[in-house]
Amino acid sequence: MTWSRYGEFLAFAVLLVLVPGPDFAVVTKNTLIGGRVRGGWTALGVATSNLVQGTAAACGLGALIIRAQPVFEAIKWAGVAYLAFLGAQAIRSAIRGRYGNPDVGGPGAAGPVFAGWRQGFLSNITNPKVLVFYLAVLPQFLTATAGPGWLLAFAWSHAVLSVAYLLALSAGLHSARRLLLHRKAGRSLDAATGTVLLAFSARLATEHV
Repeated sequence: MTWSRYGEFLAFAVLLVLVPGPDFAVVTKNTLIGGRVRGGWTALGVATSNLVQGTAAACGLGALIIRAQPVFEAIKWAGVAYLAFLGAQAIRSAIRGRYGNPDVGGPGAAGPVFAGWRQGFLSNITNPKVLVFYLAVLPQFLTATAGPGWLLAFAWSHAVLSVAYLLALSAGLHSARRLLLHRKAGRSLDAATGTVLLAFSARLATEHV
């Protein structure tokens, strides 16, 4: 392995994390609901999932999961159901249109921050495309003599880049919460994020990963 190959991977990983996905939608929703703290814990939940999946891929467990088709399908459909559940929650919030003082957080913001971490973790750990990425894409940046430690380093680097971006996203959204949580804007954002989450759920359900 060379540092130039590692640099190539980092450049690719930066582009990858900037593409909006379910993690982007979940962090956006939770930041608007509970502010920077809940949004930050959601980002950490996503990163924890990346660490788990990357470690599983480096240790060979990820390949076993993909080969065990019933297990792989179970993870996929759990992801479909969970994204649909989060989308439905956002749509319901848009219909109700109840938004509190942005200085103290919206509905549900007083709950434990663990809820944000849990949603970030579950929305990502049940996305089989993340595991496929670690097993199919990352090795293309490795040389033939690179050991599993390099795969682990690449996977963890991706997790660090992901959490850095999502924390920055959460901080930016938090700064705009006072404007975004006005009733009309809040309903529009909830409807938009709910629709996006439902679209990701439908896309995952129809894709052959």
